[in-house]
Amino acid sequence: MAKTLRRISQALFLLLFTLLVFKGKIQVWMGIFLASLTLTLFLGRFYCGWLCPINKVMNLITKIKKKFRIKSLSVPESIKNPIYRYIILAGFIFTFVFVMVSGKKLPVLPGLLTTGILLTLFFPESLWHRYLCPYGTILHIVGKFSKRSYSIIDELCISCGICYRVCPSEAVEKNKGNYMITRWECLLCGKCAGKCPKKAIKYQ
Repeated sequence: MAKTLRRISQALFLLLFTLLVFKGKIQVWMGIFLASLTLTLFLGRFYCGWLCPINKVMNLITKIKKKFRIKSLSVPESIKNPIYRYIILAGFIFTFVFVMVSGKKLPVLPGLLTTGILLTLFFPESLWHRYLCPYGTILHIVGKFSKRSYSIIDELCISCGICYRVCPSEAVEKNKGNYMITRWECLLCGKCAGKCPKKAIKYQ
């Protein structure tokens, strides 16, 4: 049920995003994102898993790649340095402020969508979700104070590693044979819970 609701939500917000872009009212979308920051404190990174139009399109690309058995390149180790995500965030904020102050219309959000799509054609989704997306970096920070997220129940976990392999944001981490979910990296997509053979992953 949750999976179906998430897909419907993603589709509706992708449509809304597209309409706002064509009508030149993309500032409304920024309002939606800012409102979602409050939800993040109580629900986790709800925006990423349920509202983000970039995530929806990337999901579709990943499905196509799997269907045709197209392998993704590995995420470059150098890009995993946290400094890069904060440099990109700073550039995003500067550009957004410039647009608001100058009144010039720059395709910032459509540009992010295009970038996410192009990267996902060659790399796994985690490159964008965890290391490059400026929205993700903001939610990563706020998500550290979140009250809820997916978590693994140790007593039920058999350490099969399926959750580790299917997570699109590398939120599932392995430590001495055990697995845990980093709540501020979790997109609330539910893929790990849906694939877990022991139903050991709960949203709580």
